[in-house]
Amino acid sequence: MVDHVCPPRRHASAGGRFDDDLLRAFVESTDALVCIIDGAGHILLANRALERFTGRSVDDLQGEKFWEVYVAPEHVVLAQDAVERAMASGTAHPQEGDWLTGDGERRRVAMRNTVLTDDDGLPYALACVGLDVTDDRRREELLHQRAQTDLLTGIANRGALFDALHRRLEEGPGCALLFCDLDQFKEVNDEHGHAVGDRILAEVAARLVALTGPADLVARFGGDEFVILCPTPDEAALADLVRRVAAEVGRPFPGPDGPLSLGVSVGVAIGRAGESGDELIGRADRAMYGAKTHQRRRLPR
Repeated sequence: MVDHVCPPRRHASAGGRFDDDLLRAFVESTDALVCIIDGAGHILLANRALERFTGRSVDDLQGEKFWEVYVAPEHVVLAQDAVERAMASGTAHPQEGDWLTGDGERRRVAMRNTVLTDDDGLPYALACVGLDVTDDRRREELLHQRAQTDLLTGIANRGALFDALHRRLEEGPGCALLFCDLDQFKEVNDEHGHAVGDRILAEVAARLVALTGPADLVARFGGDEFVILCPTPDEAALADLVRRVAAEVGRPFPGPDGPLSLGVSVGVAIGRAGESGDELIGRADRAMYGAKTHQRRRLPR
C-alpha cells in the first residue's frame, strides 16, 4: 500500500538518486496500474490507478491474491504459472492479457514485470506496471480490417485473399477456389456509367456472400473479378456452388431504365498443400477463361 504523501522535495540526493517522496508521488499520480505481489500472488502494494480500476481501496486490495481480483478467469492459470516461473528463475517477461474492472468490464492490459531481489540476490516479490491498451488494440483491429476490406463492396480484398490462401496452402490441408468473372459487365458499365456499375458490383458481392457458408471467403480480386475460397474441396459441392453462382448472378439487376442482365464465367481449381497462392489463382483463372471461351463451366479433374 502506498501512503498519502506530502508534496515532494524537488531535488536529488548527492548521489543523483531522487528521494522517496518523488518516487511515491510518481507511483500515485501515474495512470499506469502499479502493483507489487509476493511469490504466492498476494498484493503487497497497489497504487491509486489500480484502486480506481478495481473499485477497491488499497487497504482492501492488500493481501488479496491478484488473480482473484482482476485477472480474467481463463487467464488465471497462466498468471499463476508466470509468477511461479518468475520467482524460480529471477526473470519476468512482458505479457498482455485481459483484466476485469470492478464493474466487470473486460480490458486489455500490457504488463511490464520485474523481479525484486534481496541483498543476496534472491527473488522475494514481483513488480508489475500495467498499461490499459484496450482502445489501442481496437484501433489496430479496425485498421487491419480496413486494410483487408474492399471499400466498394465491403468484402475481403486481394490482400485478405492471399493471406487466407497462405494459411490454407502453406499451413493447412489445402482448399478449393472459384474464380468468377462477370460477363457483359464492361458493356453495362460503359453504357450506364460507373455509378451503376459500382452498384452492380456491390450487389454481386452481396449475392455471393449469401450463397456461401461461414467457413468460405468471398473476395473481390479486382475489377469485375471475384473469388470464392472454399476450405473443403468436395467436387460435388463445388459443382453445385458453381450452378448457384451462375443462377444468382444471372438474376436481373436494377438499372436506371429497367432490369440489367449479366452472366458469369467460373473457373474452379483445387489447391494442394504446399502450392503457392499465385499458382492456385493462376490455375483457377485459366479454368475461368476456358469456361468463358467455350461458354461452359467445368470442374478440375
